[in-house]
Amino acid sequence: MYRILLVDDEILVRDAIKENIDWKSIDCELVGDCENGKQAAEFVQEHPVDIVLTDILMPYMDGMELSHFLHDNYPDIVIVVFSGFGEFEYAKKAIQYGVSEYLLKPVTATELTAVIQKMKEKVDQLRKEKKKMESLTKTSENYRENVQVIRSKAIEALVNCTTDIQKSLNRLQKMGITLSGCGYRVAVFDIDLYSGMYQLDVEKRQESALMAFVLFNISDEIVKREKAGIAYQEGNNRVCVLFQTKWSRSFDGRIKNICQEIQTEIKKVMGTDVSMAIGKWVKNLENLSASHDMAEQALQYRYLQGGSLLIDMEETYPVQEIDLRESLDKLKESLKSGKTEEMETELQFIEEQIKQSLADKSRACMYLQQVIRAADMAAEEVSADISEIHEDGAELLCQITEQKSFSQACEIVRKYILRVYDAMAELNTSSGERQARMALDYIQKNYMDPNLSLNDICSYLNISTSYFSSIFKEMTGETFTEVLIRTRMEKAKELLENTTLKNYEIAEKVGFADAHYFGISFKKMTGCTPTEYARENRR
Repeated sequence: MYRILLVDDEILVRDAIKENIDWKSIDCELVGDCENGKQAAEFVQEHPVDIVLTDILMPYMDGMELSHFLHDNYPDIVIVVFSGFGEFEYAKKAIQYGVSEYLLKPVTATELTAVIQKMKEKVDQLRKEKKKMESLTKTSENYRENVQVIRSKAIEALVNCTTDIQKSLNRLQKMGITLSGCGYRVAVFDIDLYSGMYQLDVEKRQESALMAFVLFNISDEIVKREKAGIAYQEGNNRVCVLFQTKWSRSFDGRIKNICQEIQTEIKKVMGTDVSMAIGKWVKNLENLSASHDMAEQALQYRYLQGGSLLIDMEETYPVQEIDLRESLDKLKESLKSGKTEEMETELQFIEEQIKQSLADKSRACMYLQQVIRAADMAAEEVSADISEIHEDGAELLCQITEQKSFSQACEIVRKYILRVYDAMAELNTSSGERQARMALDYIQKNYMDPNLSLNDICSYLNISTSYFSSIFKEMTGETFTEVLIRTRMEKAKELLENTTLKNYEIAEKVGFADAHYFGISFKKMTGCTPTEYARENRR
């Protein structure tokens, strides 16, 4: 029997889910329903739960905060999030909290039943892993009971300030460890394979704790040899080093050399990569957690930069705001003009810009969303009938955010851009049609320029005026001048209908340097003067 907890602030939603799911037939029991995350957090502390179904927006504690709480305190609970489409930007962040499934409201009983069946399989897998891990733990009791583990727990408590500092120092002193440096730094080592960068099978997850023990032993041996500090294990899968010094100026270089040696040795012994980050110097033990947290946060750069990193936070790592507008405009133009090499170059340049910004995962995904939107806009500007290449935006964004690395997310975006490119190429069945479409787009963007001429467009398209005039007339049935005048008159009508601008002001806005000539042209095309048109049509 699988125990399920339902969390939603709308009682009608809770009642509908309770009544419309045949719980017994799917071997499940609805053990409780709560109206907010705070109630749910209290419930799981008192009752065993396998699966939590939660809404996002709720009072007191929302679905994101609940997911964070469960991820940190009850990792065996499987989380399913459902919410409205408008909350997707918010909900996607829940991925970092181990959310297994995201459902868009409204959710039917059939959809929810299918998801629960899928989550049952995940619960089974977690139970199996836990059982194997317990077995593995029993076989390694000697390791867990030895003095190194006790020492690690004591140092971890000191660094994270989970116990009184003086008590931690007294405890360490009894183990023969004295901290008397004038400065301290905390380095965090994380085996890339177990960091979330890769999809792990059951066997890999089971071996992660033992692999971390190997990392600890190698780190401990090298740090002791160098008399540079103390290595300790943090949890089951991570190793840290508390460096201390008497403020030797050469010590910064030694720390990096020590870390590089550990990286090299781990690669040689285990054949795997380790990413390392070193927090800034702190003078007091009370500030150790700040150095540790800085190093831990720096490991997030691994999403953009890949694995096997060595980051020293005493060096400058500024997160930069980047403006992609110019690059996105160039990407749009290359898509519309069918210039493959320029498109590839611009995509690569955009990816490098994002990498160099050192943005976190959420912001990096936001930048990639801008790239997708630019491609969609290029398609829309070329043809109104481009629906075949559009995907469900939420689904595409979800695919991007689910990727373990930036390079994988970029690959999804690149494939989508290529699909847009291919679809646009099919729509532009000939170079003449494409050039005519580009000319129409150019006129729409530049009609307000009184000096806009045939030569300007031909220079933009890089073709002769005679060839352009021929293909443009063939594709549109009008000359360049006729299209330009018609465009200006349509824009003038809009301004006359919706504004109180004077005729000479409207003339300037639609590209006429001479207001008198504007009046003549307007009457010739519409049969009335601008003033007469405004009187009859102004809203």
